[in-house]
Amino acid sequence: MVASSSDAGQSSLRNIFAMPDFHPKLFKAIRHYNGAKLKADITSGIVVGIVALPLAIAFGIASGVSPTIGLITAIVGGFMVSFFGGNSVQIGGPTGAFIVIVYNIIAQFGLHGLAVATFMAGIILVLLGLFRLGTVIKFIPYPIVVGFTAGIALTIFSTQVNDFLGLGLRDIPGQFIPKWGLYLSKLGNISLPTLATSLVSLAIILLTPLVSKRLPGALIAIILVTAGTYLLGMFCPGFHVETIGDRFGTMATDIPTPHGFTLNMATINMLLPSAFTIAVLGAIESLLSATVADGVTGSHTNSNTELIGQGIANITVPFFGGIPVTGAIARTMTNITNGGRTPVAGIVHAMVLLLIFLFAMPLINYVPLATLAAVLMVVAYNMSGWRTVVGIFHSPKSDISVLLVTFLLTVIFDLTIAIEIGLLLAVVLFLRRVMENTEIKVYSEQLDVADGTDLSTHEELNLAPGVSVYEIDGPFFFGIATKFDELMRSALKEKPHVRIIRMRKVSFVDATAIHNLELLITSSQSEGIHVVLSGVRPAVRQSLEHAGIDTLVGSDHICDHITKAVRMANLISADARQKATMR
Repeated sequence: MVASSSDAGQSSLRNIFAMPDFHPKLFKAIRHYNGAKLKADITSGIVVGIVALPLAIAFGIASGVSPTIGLITAIVGGFMVSFFGGNSVQIGGPTGAFIVIVYNIIAQFGLHGLAVATFMAGIILVLLGLFRLGTVIKFIPYPIVVGFTAGIALTIFSTQVNDFLGLGLRDIPGQFIPKWGLYLSKLGNISLPTLATSLVSLAIILLTPLVSKRLPGALIAIILVTAGTYLLGMFCPGFHVETIGDRFGTMATDIPTPHGFTLNMATINMLLPSAFTIAVLGAIESLLSATVADGVTGSHTNSNTELIGQGIANITVPFFGGIPVTGAIARTMTNITNGGRTPVAGIVHAMVLLLIFLFAMPLINYVPLATLAAVLMVVAYNMSGWRTVVGIFHSPKSDISVLLVTFLLTVIFDLTIAIEIGLLLAVVLFLRRVMENTEIKVYSEQLDVADGTDLSTHEELNLAPGVSVYEIDGPFFFGIATKFDELMRSALKEKPHVRIIRMRKVSFVDATAIHNLELLITSSQSEGIHVVLSGVRPAVRQSLEHAGIDTLVGSDHICDHITKAVRMANLISADARQKATMR
């Protein structure tokens, strides 16, 4: 039995208002858990925890908070994403994508504002999952995602120039152009010990994979360079490179006590755009990471559950002072590469970070900021996806334009603006392509019933004089409605007896289309012209009946097949011609 369009529409509504699509992968995984899986997950979790350590610290500092907050975010957020998420191998935590937006929120609204925005973003993510919009997020055009990512990568790179060169600048402008203007004017302040530390760190990060792809280059660089600069500082009193401890003081080793924050309508209105940006960016990055993981492991992510899990993580971390959380592609791929196959590996990764936080934080004070700058510059390079950008330049001009606009908005202005305009561009691009693929065909004298189908049998219908057929080949929404209205206005100069509107390929109609159809019927009837609707699908007919179109045109003038419509139109036309002859 084939379901009708009406049934499909009602089914979609039932899906939206049905029970939440919330089925965490952890609960399914533990039903068939065994010792071999536990061993693989523990091994992978330890490796991922070690890899995540320098990234969590670096992302925390680059975002404008302390290394402690970066680690707390990775611990709490990473645990929540693995516990409640819809992907078996997803590793959650702070990522480079949020550096720009977090830094700007703190600059404008402070840490309290960041906590509120992150909390609200978590609620938005949960709502997206509850309303089953996980699959919709995946439909954001690829050029927009690439533009965001490349723009964020360049911005991250820009934020690290000061620490990489040792310029010693404070109160650096947040905007891209003024920031680079300041850098260029202060190049004479370059610290040679800092630059040397940065270059050595960069070399270690880049060369480590040549020795072993399993060794985390960022962590190796941090260990070796930290030890080297500490020893040089002891034996060469003139040698000094700024460290985490120099800038942030002694790191606390106690888990922060959960605390609340003020939430009122004024705060909500002020921070809602930032919260929306965090939510959309988090949804895009987490689902992109999950999709990549599915391609490697052959598993299937429950997108709605994943969004709910990400939402729960972002609702929770602000109470511990944390920054936004999302799925991290690099750490997720590290998890897969090292044998992790269930969310237990992600939980182990969070536990490893917790142990480091509790027992090794004093050592982190000695890490040079130049080394972290080198780590983030490599992250920015890997994130830029320049090969993908070059590839898109061989695509249609519309895709190139969208990529460039999104990239420039992200870099020069603000990620919030870039995401809002990027999503608007996605909608405009979609509508444009739908309109380009939707035709309005005009027939007179003869009509082939099989035209536009795969049928090999052709049936020619003869149209009586005074009968015109207008076929809408695609969705009938506001963009097409305007196109149809322009065609019909030019056709109103002709005076047929009957106008058949063939709608067999119209899957849905909106209010604009119904309004234009109503105007056409009214103006035609005022001139004595009949309007017959043909091939109307059940769901579309239901919409027309709700708008009273069936009463206006006459329910007998709505036919389910073109042969019935043509037969009726030919009779009406013949009757009209006969009356005209008798006058």
